[in-house]
Parts: sequence; C-alpha cells; structure tokens
Amino acid sequence: MTFIARSAHTLIATILVAALLTGCGEKAPEVVEPGNPFMAGLNVPVPYGDVTAAHVSEYATAVLQQSNERLATIKAVADPTFDNVVVPLDDISGEISKASSNSWMLYWVSPDEATRDAGIAAYRELDAWNVGLFSDADLFAQINAVADKGGLPAIEEKLVADILIGMKQSGVDLSPADLEHFKALNDEINDLTSQYSGNMNADESMLKLDAEGAQGLPETLTSRYAADDGTFEIPVIAANYSPVVSNADSEATRRSFAIMYRNRAADTNLDILDQLVAKRHELAQLLGYETYADYTLSVKMAGSPDRVWAFLDDLRKATAEKAQQELDMLTRYRSENGGASAAEPLVPWDLSYFNNQLLKTEYEVDREEIRKYFQLDKVMPGMLTIYQELLDLEFRKVENPSVWHESVEMYEVFADGKLKGRFYLDLFPRPNKESHFYGVPLTPGNSNEAGYEVPVAMLLGNFTPGSDDLPSLVSHSELSTVFHEFGHIANSMSFDGNYAMQNGSMSDFGEAMSQIFENWIWDYDTLKGFAAHYETGEVLPEETFQRMLDAKNITSGIGAQSSVMSSVYDMELYNHYDPEDPVPTDQIWRNLAGQFVYSSYIEGTHPQAAWIHINTHPTYYYGYLWSRVYAQDMFTQFEQNGLRDTATGKRYRQIILANGTQRPIEDAVTEFIGRPMNNEAYVRSLGLEDEKQGD
Repeated sequence: MTFIARSAHTLIATILVAALLTGCGEKAPEVVEPGNPFMAGLNVPVPYGDVTAAHVSEYATAVLQQSNERLATIKAVADPTFDNVVVPLDDISGEISKASSNSWMLYWVSPDEATRDAGIAAYRELDAWNVGLFSDADLFAQINAVADKGGLPAIEEKLVADILIGMKQSGVDLSPADLEHFKALNDEINDLTSQYSGNMNADESMLKLDAEGAQGLPETLTSRYAADDGTFEIPVIAANYSPVVSNADSEATRRSFAIMYRNRAADTNLDILDQLVAKRHELAQLLGYETYADYTLSVKMAGSPDRVWAFLDDLRKATAEKAQQELDMLTRYRSENGGASAAEPLVPWDLSYFNNQLLKTEYEVDREEIRKYFQLDKVMPGMLTIYQELLDLEFRKVENPSVWHESVEMYEVFADGKLKGRFYLDLFPRPNKESHFYGVPLTPGNSNEAGYEVPVAMLLGNFTPGSDDLPSLVSHSELSTVFHEFGHIANSMSFDGNYAMQNGSMSDFGEAMSQIFENWIWDYDTLKGFAAHYETGEVLPEETFQRMLDAKNITSGIGAQSSVMSSVYDMELYNHYDPEDPVPTDQIWRNLAGQFVYSSYIEGTHPQAAWIHINTHPTYYYGYLWSRVYAQDMFTQFEQNGLRDTATGKRYRQIILANGTQRPIEDAVTEFIGRPMNNEAYVRSLGLEDEKQGD
C-alpha cells in the first residue's frame, strides 16, 4: 500500500501544505544534550541504533522550545518580508516536521516498547504545537502582510499563497472559543488514529491448519509456518492473504482465512472508527464546511466531492460490462471445475481461488511457480539498478549502519558525484511493526543557514522472510508493490527546492509518481535482469512472461470495480455522514453491494476495522485511481523513447519528481508529456480501448 507524504498523520496532512509534516530546517537547538543521537549534524545519519525513549522525548521538547523562540521573533518583525517571515517559518515547520516524522516512524518500527510509546507521545505533542502554529492569528497577519506587498518570484508567491490556505484550513479565522474546540478535536482525532493503528498492528490472529487443511498451499508458507506437531500456524497478515486464499484446496481454509483477515481488530476499532468519523465531521462543520470530504477535497486536485463522485461513477460504468463478462467467465469455470451450481454466488475466497486455477489451466500461469523466479535478494538489487540507470542516480550501500533493527539496510544516493539523499530498507514483519507497505519520508531536502539538508526516507515492507529451506520469495504482485513503493523513495530523493514546505505533492497526484514505475514489471527486458529461479538459476522464460502478459487483464474489470467500491466507501463515510442518523459502517458495505457488478464484502466481517486509509488518510482512496490516469499518460513518454532511456528518466526526475508543489502539477505534467493530459493510456491499460472515462 502506498501513501504520499508518508509521515503525514495529522489534520495538516490533508491540506495543500501536506509537506509541512515531512520538512526540515536548521539543526535542533543546543539545549539537546550532545549525546542525543538526533544531534548527529548536518547530513550525518542519525545513529538510530543508539536511540532510547528518553532521547525521543528530549529531542521533541528541545525542538518545541527552540520553535517557540523563533516564532516569537517572527511575530515581532516590524516590516514583514519573505526573507524575515516566510523563510524562518519554513525552518520552523521543517524542524517540527522532521522531529514529528522521526517520532511517528519509531512508533511504527521500533522493537522497543518504551521507544514506541515515547514516539507516539512526542508525535502528539509536536502535532498539537504544529496545529497551533498554523492557527496563530499574529503569524497569519505577518504572512498576509508579505502577500499584500507582492512582487515575489513565482515559486515564493505560490509558497505564500499555500501557507495562507493551509492556515485557513487550520482554523486561523475561528473565534478563540471555536479555535480551542478545533484544537481539542484535532488532539482527539490523533489519539483515536494512533489507537486504531496500534490495535491493527498488535493483532495476532492465527489460522491453525492440519495437513488436509493445508493442501494446495505454497511451500513458501508451509515451510515457514510448520509446527512440531505436523500442523501449520499461519499469521493472518497481508503478506499471507493471497497465498492462502488463492491456493488452498480446502474451501473451509480459504473461507476461514478470508473472514479472519476481514475481522482483524474489529473488537476495538469499529468503535474507534465511529468516533473518528463523527469528530472529523464536527471539525469540518466548525470550519464552515458541510462535510469532512468537502473540507479535505477543497485543497486537492479534485477540488470537490462532486467531482470525485462523477469520476468514480464514470469509472464504475465504464468497467461494469467487462467486470460482468469476467464474473460470468469465472462462475462458469467454477461450475465446470469445482462442482458448484452456476446459480451460487461467487464468494471472495472462491473468486480468488478459481481465478488462480483459471490462470494455471487456461493461461499456464502459476503464480507460485513464478514466485520462485523472484528471490528478494536478487529483486532488490535488480530494482535499485533500474532506478539508478533510469533516473541517473547512484545508490551506495552503507556497511554496518546504526539502525533500529538488525535487518534494516541503509543507502546513500548520489547525483553527479554529490550526496543527494539517504534511504533505509526495512522489509520484513516483526511483532508490533506497522503491517503494510509504505514509502516513508523522514527529511525532505531544503536549504537553511547550515547548508543544504539532503532528504531521508524509509521503505517499510512486510515480505515473507526466508526460512532454513527457502529464501524470501516474492510474487509478481508483491514485485509491483515494491516497485511502486520505491517510487515514493525516488520521489523523496529527487526533490530539488529550497523550501521544506514545498516538498511533497497534492495527495491525489502523489501516487502517480510511483504508479508509473509499476509498468516496468511488465517489461521482459527489465525482468530478465533479475528474475532467476532460486534453485536452478534459470532466467524467467520469455514464453512464461508472454503468458503472464496475455493474462494481465483477465480480471481488470473486477479489479477496477473493487477499487471504485473501496473509494466510494471512503467517500460515503466522510461525505454522507449524518450525525443525527449515522449509518452503521457495516451497513454501508451492504448498501454498496447492489451498485457494483461484484462485491468482496463478506457478511459478518468488518474490513473497515483494519484499513489504514480510512484511519489516517480519509477521502484519499479515490486518489489511487485519479493518479493512475496521470501515471499511465506520463508513461507514454517512456513507451515512445524506451523504458531504459536515461534522458527521458532524467527529465521525469527533474520535471515531475523534483517539483513538489513549486509550480502547479498540471503545468509540470504538460511540460513532461508535451501536451495536456488525457485518459487514453489509462483506458488501454485496463484493456478497455474502446471505452472512455471521465476526468
């Protein structure tokens, strides 16, 4: 799963200045003890291996103290200018952002409970201060004074305008009483959000199977999760979902895993979600918006719920016929090969299983056999090589880095021989670690008095680890995920601007910059560079790849309908909420089922209890579809010039990835493509060449 501005977990992340939470500025203040690992110095990596809970708390306190002093200086300026107001504000927000990002990151990944607790506590304190910063009326007056003078270059003018919009979204225009209410709601929302994430990540659901129940499961699972008594204890986590539900010959096994997966953390998180939706609605109305969706979308590319609803409805209609054809095909196949009547509904665990069987028998595509060609130890270097060649960057692995867990790797990024950035790879699950896949920005590049601070980011993954019998092997779908998520890392490394607040992107475009890289896994010349059988060393046969390509879109209609349905659910929560008569979150699934060709909802389950998007990034999910339209159109430049054409890749880095919010996204996209964006490439990517979709 992919998020833009991965460290953004506050209300501010939903506004136009989302990058505020991933910025950086001057170094932390001298009041921090010299031994504090966060005081490593400009462009010196933080020795995370030395970090303790006390260090996290001390660092956050010191950053807040210095930020208060800087803010007082800004507000005392008699003649506000860009240099004496906006630049130091960018430094403040950057330093708060950096501390905030590190605090949340450690909450997600630290093996130490005390450090995780300190991380979330520090994050909440920093976030509360940041909300106060952007709702400060005196600061708002200073920024307005700069804007009124005019005469700024385009980049600086846009930064000022974006800050003013962000401050209005943060309640700066509210009365003192309403502003306090706003801040209290924001604190409560952040508290609930962290509770939700903690409950989800702490879930330890386990499916225990005997030998009969495990029939059909891939060796990658059975070898890893075999118990001494001949049974198998399989954790109910995302990495295991497809291997179990798509392969288990036992319908009972598939059904049990699917239901358990959709019920993770339901005992605690359903109530939390109800509270989140209610409080977000209250917050939006406090700011004068009808719904929370109106509030968050007003500063995204979409602009309004109406435009999102139209976009989703157009896509639902455009994919309905193909989805129905696919559903009929799979139903017939199940009837012919599984003994079930064609009149019986095709439940999710049957759809996944018989789709997989169809791939094997009709297309000779066996996902688990193909997995054997993708050994993670070869996939990662192969992928990094492609990114380096394409974007004209150099990645150098750092030996024996100081990191939060022994499995974490660190790399330095160079461009033209100069240090450009740094990233970490944290790829395997462990207890209490965040359980999804993300690209997580920690420090965006920006200029300050000490020099240029290079960006830092982390790739957070949860691949199935290797065992004594097997190396870590990834599916082609997981390969797509890692290519996508590393696109966010490349985006972080590529920012080329002076201001921390202009790092990042509008959230419904941010996925496009990573989705584009998923196309490379459908290129044989790319795959043959690292796809070799883990036992024999045989390169993935070209005829096997061609069968994969032929089967690529056999269920693209159902996939698109599923994505639209999830997006609609997200919008229903936050655009159609009625505090006087709230619709139960389970009922929303039921209500949607009749609107789509196929629904993956299983009666009696609660998938909304472990769905990170609606928790930390509400009204965001449509952005994956919105962004993909842009991604596929930008990819046409690589199709024309070559998928390994460095000149095109470098242009992409310099025009798109380096931009952040320094200039309007549409302008950057138009420059890169050479024309205004259209959806024709996206339509082709779904196998719908004759269909047209809106927006």
